[in-house]
Amino acid sequence: MDHGPARERILDAAEELFYARGIQAVGMDAVRSASGVTLRRLYQLFPSKGALVEAYLLRRDARWRGALASYVDAVDGPAGERVLAVFDWLGRWFAEPGFRGCAFVNSFGELGGTAPEVAEAARGHKEAFRRYVGELVAEAGGSGATGAHIALLAEGAITTAALTGSSGPAGEAREAARLLLAAAPR
Repeated sequence: MDHGPARERILDAAEELFYARGIQAVGMDAVRSASGVTLRRLYQLFPSKGALVEAYLLRRDARWRGALASYVDAVDGPAGERVLAVFDWLGRWFAEPGFRGCAFVNSFGELGGTAPEVAEAARGHKEAFRRYVGELVAEAGGSGATGAHIALLAEGAITTAALTGSSGPAGEAREAARLLLAAAPR
């Protein structure tokens, strides 16, 4: 039995609903209805809501980081421009309709204390992002500390953009990252 298309429809529906409304506000019946699968099929593929949430977060992580890397990889210029491109990509993301901040922070805030799989997915996502930014900064000649600082700028921009409903924090954080790169010991 091919579960691929049904699984993808369920994950698409879960991602849209969980991100827009929050995980606790969305029941399995809402996911079933939005995905067009039977409740039986839903539970065959995801035996619990926790399993669905974990699959949603893991897929979102891969997609989010993949989209960011594709954007940054397309930058033709010095390594420092690739670092700054992270903030350009964030600005585009912040301007998307329905932007609600970081799905991992939102999920952790809702369930992190009671759902170890959510906490692990959120921590894994943040650590992978921090490593990625650190690698970009290292390619630009910056130190590990500078990479950590720039990753924190990006995280702050994500949170501020979510709270203010503005894409402006991406540009502000980009400028701060530019200054950090310029001042970084080589």
